Amino acid sequence: MTILLLGKDGQVGWQLQRSLAPHGPVVACARSQCDLADPAQIRSVLRSVRPSVIVNATAYTAVDKAESEPELAYRINAEAPGILAAEAATLGALLIHYSTDYVYDGSKAAPYVESDATAPQSVYGRSKLAGEEAIRAAGGKSLIFRTSWVFGARGGNFVKTILRLARDKENLNVVADQVGSPTPAALIATVSGIALAMTRRGQMLENGESRLYHLAAARPVSWCEFARTIVEQAGQVPGFDLRLKADAIKAITTAEYPTPARRPANSRLDCSRLETDFGLQMPDWQPYLERMLQLLALKQNGY
Repeated sequence: MTILLLGKDGQVGWQLQRSLAPHGPVVACARSQCDLADPAQIRSVLRSVRPSVIVNATAYTAVDKAESEPELAYRINAEAPGILAAEAATLGALLIHYSTDYVYDGSKAAPYVESDATAPQSVYGRSKLAGEEAIRAAGGKSLIFRTSWVFGARGGNFVKTILRLARDKENLNVVADQVGSPTPAALIATVSGIALAMTRRGQMLENGESRLYHLAAARPVSWCEFARTIVEQAGQVPGFDLRLKADAIKAITTAEYPTPARRPANSRLDCSRLETDFGLQMPDWQPYLERMLQLLALKQNGY
């Protein structure tokens, strides 16, 4: 069983290289080797490799920039997944794809379940939802995981942004009226490996079956709470020289911090379907954050 991994150098892709390895030979491609903005290159790579499993861990993720680059966002997030799904259907391959909490408008009071109505408020969210729809329309076998607030030691993310700001600033304002679950890239990769194993051994997908799951860590928080935890935890790890203290992070509203793209106020995802189907329990994100900070400190100090 050959596995084609796209986006090997991203946050999730980097972790997937490890979690997919036990399941078969992995052909891992960087964006330079398979650019999702280039349909001809996508088809060429898939027809050359002829994988049994395609894992798409790449996307256009510049949420605010997408407002001024909608064509590129749709080419990568919507058209490319459709091409991947069509090629997968022809090969009889399974497609694993990642989507986002931004497909919702955030107005629901409770955590979102997979059957809730979608209403994306940004180009990024609309392009990701269009990608989901293109995958289902292709008629092949697929697993789509909607996740939220991804972080990891590899690539750029909110944790690294807060650490960078905390080195220089003594005060910081962070939005407190948007709530979601910070989700470790390592957790996404681990669950993906488990799901792959189970869907190929005893829980095979029927031809044309597409399953949608929410995949997020437990214990939702606001961006402000997350930022305070990052700074507090980093202060306990040798190697970080931070000027900012957790209690100097001020809670502000979304209205006080306008951005080009609208974000959902409620990004909480109910993962019950995932937990039931695969016998899992989503863990708290904080131990993953602690491990990430330890790794960053070691790297920062040349280890």
